Amino acid sequence: MLWASMLELLLPRTLLLCLLAFPLPSYPKSMLGEREFLHLSAPAISTLVSSPDPLKQLDPKDPSSHLSHILIPRVPDTENNTRVRDYIVSRLETLKWHVDQDAFDDDDTPFGKKHFTNIVATKDPKASRRVIIAAHFDSKYFPEPNHFVGAIDSAASCAIMLDLAEALNPLLNERASRLEAGMEEDEDVSDTTLQLVFFDGEEAFVEWIGNDNTYGARHLAEKWATTYILPHSKRRLMGPQATEISGIEHLILLDLLGAENPLIRSYTLNTAWLFDALVSAEKRLGDTGAFAYGSEQSMAAGQWSSFFYKRTTTDMNLGGVGDDHVPFMERGVDVLHLITVPFPAVWHTPHDDASALHMPTMRRWNILFRVFMSEYLNLQPGEKKSRLDDPSTVVERSDSDLQ
Repeated sequence: MLWASMLELLLPRTLLLCLLAFPLPSYPKSMLGEREFLHLSAPAISTLVSSPDPLKQLDPKDPSSHLSHILIPRVPDTENNTRVRDYIVSRLETLKWHVDQDAFDDDDTPFGKKHFTNIVATKDPKASRRVIIAAHFDSKYFPEPNHFVGAIDSAASCAIMLDLAEALNPLLNERASRLEAGMEEDEDVSDTTLQLVFFDGEEAFVEWIGNDNTYGARHLAEKWATTYILPHSKRRLMGPQATEISGIEHLILLDLLGAENPLIRSYTLNTAWLFDALVSAEKRLGDTGAFAYGSEQSMAAGQWSSFFYKRTTTDMNLGGVGDDHVPFMERGVDVLHLITVPFPAVWHTPHDDASALHMPTMRRWNILFRVFMSEYLNLQPGEKKSRLDDPSTVVERSDSDLQ
């Protein structure tokens, strides 16, 4: 395949083990179609950037942070996997999200029967549609002693998702109140909720061939594709043959995020406009200096560089990286796959630990997703004075904290 040949020229051959060269079929656009996001005002963005602190829950040096709770070996069907799962569930239940633990056994693994559990957290289960942000929370199996903690793959993404839920939760509550009171101008957008999915069993136990991968994603995609929506369980009728999978607006999959200088590309034309909206949010934040932090001058206004490959008019709807999105894409779901390519040098090595994370990059991802998802969901952050406007309230961090 052409795309596979191109990738082989660009990437080390060892990385190709996790790549799929497949033509992606053109599916219909999402139910709401391509649309212009209403850009947040500068004061609203300032509020999102500053509160809650976008680094506090991503700090591996803070034992109480989300990242610290996830940053342990967490192979499927192990005590540590359960420990991390329980933490994620508890945090989302505290926010009063509806949390479903999709547990199942799979006999077809290289090590026989294994138990897996996906975490599906939904802000508003009665919403007719949902946009999903997803990542896998398991870590790769290695023979004992297994010290692989998978900071980039993908503890960082999971911590970012938890922080996003906390940052947007009050805004989602406010939007729900406006919708109930008939004060939302675009009820279609406002009836789209946010769902977070933490997949179990993405990693191969032995080698990424056949079915030794994406155990949780394959199970959940099949389950949703064959589960029909119960009458009156949603605010709006979606048709007599609507399944759970048909209510997905988009699946946004995060993987291999957290290392310095990532590069993300757009893989499908049907979500190219969504990719462009994310790039637009990045540019607006970067140009206003929102990415600058401490002494990290490489992210200051006028000096920062994009995390995204520039799209061109010759981009094709071909190729991709094998990951948890594939079973959903095969069933017609529109996917935005945000994965660093080439893979970080520490990928699947013991060095994928806290030292592989670049804190200014982590902070940048955090505020970028806050703004992007607020604009996607038509949220309205209060335009109160940001803590960034008052130097006396800014938490100082040393240069070592930014490394």
